[in-house]
Amino acid sequence: MKNKADREKPSRQSRTPHPARTALRGLLLAALVLATWVGLLLLDGSSNRLAVIEGEPSPRDVKAPHQVTYVSEVKTEEAQRQAAALVEEVYVGPESQVIEAQLTRFDEIIALAEAVRHDHFVEADVKRTLLREIPDLNLDETHLSLIIAASDDTWARITSESQRVLDTVLRDQIRPSAVPQARQRVSRLMTQTLGDDARQVAIRLAEGLVAANTFLDPEMTAANRQAAQQAVEPVIWSLRAGESILREGEIVTPLTMEQLRVLGLLEQRPTLEHQLTILLFALMLVVALGFYTARTQPLVISRAKRELLLVVLLVGMAVSGRAVIPVGGATAYLFPAATASMLVVLLLDLQLAMVVSAILAGLLGFMAARSFEVTIYVLVGSIIGALSLWRLDQLGSFLRAMAYLALANACVVVAFELPDAAGDLSRLLTPLAAAVTNALLSTSLAFVAFAFVGRVFGITTSLQLLDLARPTQPLLKQILTKAPGTYHHSLIVSNMAERAAEAIGADPLLVRVGAYYHDIGKISRPYFFSENQFDGDNPHDSLDPHTSADIIIGHVTEGIPLADKYELPERIKDFIREHHGTTLVSYFYRMAAKAAEDGNVDEDRFRYPGPRPQTRETAIVMLADGIEASVRAHRPADADATERVIRQIINDRLVAGQLDECDLTLKDLDRIRQSFTEVIQSVFHPRVQYPERVPKRAPRTSTESSPTDGT
Repeated sequence: MKNKADREKPSRQSRTPHPARTALRGLLLAALVLATWVGLLLLDGSSNRLAVIEGEPSPRDVKAPHQVTYVSEVKTEEAQRQAAALVEEVYVGPESQVIEAQLTRFDEIIALAEAVRHDHFVEADVKRTLLREIPDLNLDETHLSLIIAASDDTWARITSESQRVLDTVLRDQIRPSAVPQARQRVSRLMTQTLGDDARQVAIRLAEGLVAANTFLDPEMTAANRQAAQQAVEPVIWSLRAGESILREGEIVTPLTMEQLRVLGLLEQRPTLEHQLTILLFALMLVVALGFYTARTQPLVISRAKRELLLVVLLVGMAVSGRAVIPVGGATAYLFPAATASMLVVLLLDLQLAMVVSAILAGLLGFMAARSFEVTIYVLVGSIIGALSLWRLDQLGSFLRAMAYLALANACVVVAFELPDAAGDLSRLLTPLAAAVTNALLSTSLAFVAFAFVGRVFGITTSLQLLDLARPTQPLLKQILTKAPGTYHHSLIVSNMAERAAEAIGADPLLVRVGAYYHDIGKISRPYFFSENQFDGDNPHDSLDPHTSADIIIGHVTEGIPLADKYELPERIKDFIREHHGTTLVSYFYRMAAKAAEDGNVDEDRFRYPGPRPQTRETAIVMLADGIEASVRAHRPADADATERVIRQIINDRLVAGQLDECDLTLKDLDRIRQSFTEVIQSVFHPRVQYPERVPKRAPRTSTESSPTDGT
């Protein structure tokens, strides 16, 4: 028999880690995760990066590691240049000043020629020389002689026709580059009434004075070209995963340099801004996860192995993701990121799995050159994988999870790849095959890890619970044979607790199995507990209250060595330790107080060692255990009386502070009460009472429960 000092506080202290120590451990693990993530994000990936120079040949073949869509500055500038080139030059004209100047010059030439023609004091040779010296009069000797010899009528017709044609040509736009074409018009416009020689003279006179009258407006041209460039939409350029960018020996162009830079394949030293960005991003993720875990996951924070498991998953996925995802192509779709969320929901918590899914999605997307596609792919797959394995109750659940995950992955792939594969659906085959393979890999890895990780980290898995729930378990068979009343009591408690757990979203399987084993300490001395006293004899009648209390309390302390012997998981041991909390064995306490001369009795001597329930699951079993025992003892006459008993037990535990260390809310307690009422009324429903001829023992008249009920 253990004394009070052996069974009380030490067990509770051993189960409650020191807050400062817990906080320090959490900070160290968070720092480890942060350092690992920052280091991975800062890796330059030298094996995938190139030191290339524009205009020089590439040292090796290069393919896009992942799909990317971006605004191409090179292609946009090229489109702007093409748009500007299509804009015609702006010319202004014809300018009247030019026309007037050329016609005036024509008149001057004709006047000089007239003066030479009518100079009778010089010979014809001298006249030809004088005519030859007139600027813009480019005639050969034959035509010069014709001017000198022509009659006044012929000369008048020549000058008149030449002036008419010159005026006509000059009235049209003549750009500097079009002057030759304009001079060719002179011959076409010249009348055929003149003789051949006279016509040629007229043509030469007009041709020599045809000049450009329309000129380029550089300012207007530049403005139009600028407007055309501004009207060009930015060019969106896409690269598919696995698409060839460079081949060995191929000259590096501005476009390929841009593509390498966008893909993060150019060798470059990270800037201070880049390093700070990575640090802040990783810090944000770690702080968010740490804050959430500290506020909502006390079971993870308080237990080092669970916390370590979470860190191992986060670091392991980051390391493997860094090695696989930046490779690009279908490889990114193959990475089994959903394995982490599956293991978290199987071994830790569903809500925590959702948060881990979001954290890893952001981290892996950042690693993949900040790919939105990778982020969504990981996020959706991880969430679907976790939800598919929530409340695992059979191995077939893994096959169902694999099917759901494959469908989710395929949907994401189609959503992102279909626009680029329009008209060529065969391009979807490779990424779809990778997505389906990802589901197979993720589920298989989760199944294999689930089989042994739980034991390594001391975490109770659903498979262990399913195995412990089998009636053929040796320990359950011992309860059935040695303490059948306790076995029946445990079954009723398990049904009550399971229904309540489902009502508030707790773990029904854990609660059911915990209820099966919570009273295993009664096996050593089952006859000291009322549910096993079938002959009506109560051995406590011959014992003093202190001894009786030690026996009753001892079923808690004696249950732990028995659980250790049969290698029950730690979560199941929690139900043994916590199902009475630190409540008082009130019946024997009052008996001891009555027997004491002064009425003073050490109350702690009659209290269970605890600790109080630390989780919703153990709290539910505490309430179910007490309510079942009380209802069995009192046998309420109707439903209202039953509900009053249930309310009284719940209120007593609440007021006594037994529920202070678990996260049950008042709303949870109300739902638990409703669930208990339904089960109790179905189990302890009124039956027709048949009179007995010779009762073996008079019924109790006290309204109190048996001294061993509720234990």
